[in-house]
Amino acid sequence: MPRLKCTVSYDGTMFSGYQVQPGKRTVQGEIEKALEKLNKGTRIRISASGRTDAGVHARGQVVHFDTMLEIEPARWQIALNSLLPSDIAINSVELAAPDFHARFNAVGKEYRYFMLLSKHRDPFHRNFAYQFPFSLDLEAMREASKHLLGTHDFTSFCSAKTEVEDRVRTVKEIDFFEENGQFVFRFVGNGFLYNMVRILVGTLLEIGTGMRAADSIPELLEKKDRTLAGKTAPGHGLYLWKVFYEDDSLENRK
Repeated sequence: MPRLKCTVSYDGTMFSGYQVQPGKRTVQGEIEKALEKLNKGTRIRISASGRTDAGVHARGQVVHFDTMLEIEPARWQIALNSLLPSDIAINSVELAAPDFHARFNAVGKEYRYFMLLSKHRDPFHRNFAYQFPFSLDLEAMREASKHLLGTHDFTSFCSAKTEVEDRVRTVKEIDFFEENGQFVFRFVGNGFLYNMVRILVGTLLEIGTGMRAADSIPELLEKKDRTLAGKTAPGHGLYLWKVFYEDDSLENRK
């Protein structure tokens, strides 16, 4: 059967996360319902590069599925988008290798976290950016970020609910910038643990507001204790921006 690779965007506001859950609205559930309609009642399971939590958004989630239907990839995109709710969009569909796996073949991910640095709330950003009313010491945050780059055990920066035992990850890039009136964190790495990006953001914000020192990061990494790191930033500011694969060109990795 042909295997198709899809890149998906979604507004996570009204979803209980990506993964199917009984009695709850999820991204996976909506896509699988659309596929079932196209496959005349046959259930089609999809596999994703990873899960996202309730309220978390995606610009470049990747999923794959197998199908008996012989439809051109471009027509798959049109057909799926005609059946999906307006808070999910299929950005692209392409034929993948028979052994391609959206999760296991991924070699890296990029997440972005959006903030509105304002003392006044904006109802038009309330679901898509975290309102933060305090000024930030960017130099202290940059200094702290240097300690987070590279390969480390990130136990202190993941949820206590994290199930995986191997918590060593490589963070390749951390930067932050202003874009369209918002403050954006950007993280690129070979993988991220449960709530890791949100805890990194929360910790860097505490450093940026003077609540903790920039040079405290090495000790946090060494202690491997979640209770010592910063608060978990709210989910609605987080976006799964892009998933990287071995066959991505350098241009696609930008």
